[in-house]
Amino acid sequence: MGIPKAIWLTGLPSAGKTTLGNALHRSLAEKGIPAVTIDGDEFRKSLSSDLGFSLADRSENIRRAAQMARMVVNSGVMAICSFVSPTIAIREQAKSIIGADSFIEVHVCTPLSVCMQRDGKGLYQKAKAGVLKDFTGVSSPFENPLNPSVKVDASEQSAEQMVDFLWDKILKKFL
Repeated sequence: MGIPKAIWLTGLPSAGKTTLGNALHRSLAEKGIPAVTIDGDEFRKSLSSDLGFSLADRSENIRRAAQMARMVVNSGVMAICSFVSPTIAIREQAKSIIGADSFIEVHVCTPLSVCMQRDGKGLYQKAKAGVLKDFTGVSSPFENPLNPSVKVDASEQSAEQMVDFLWDKILKKFL
């Protein structure tokens, strides 16, 4: 295996980040490449359960996640990170912590309308009704990455197709 990386999947809620992260993890495992998946929803339930969704809390959540990803990468293991990480500044913070040479930013750029249709938890509906505050894509902005390593759209490709695309476009260079 080459040098381990942190693959940072960013995008709107319900864009397909977790699905892609899990598919990528399976693909790496099939190739004998050790990887750890750090999922935003699960991370929020555990190491960031004390945080809300204000911009300051989101920044702290990503700081914690990036520190964990850095430790995973430094131990010789790929880190697959699935986080909304809604602002450019927050993603730059993650990149700075992990290290620019180890950070691969993947924008899961699924359209908002598709994300809203997929929302099995009803979060977009709650946000539109004003019940859920600071929800990315409704009452809180998402800043598209300026120069991601790659973009994928989960409304146009299956998870397996996106993984194949990631292998062709970026991963085979490093692994």
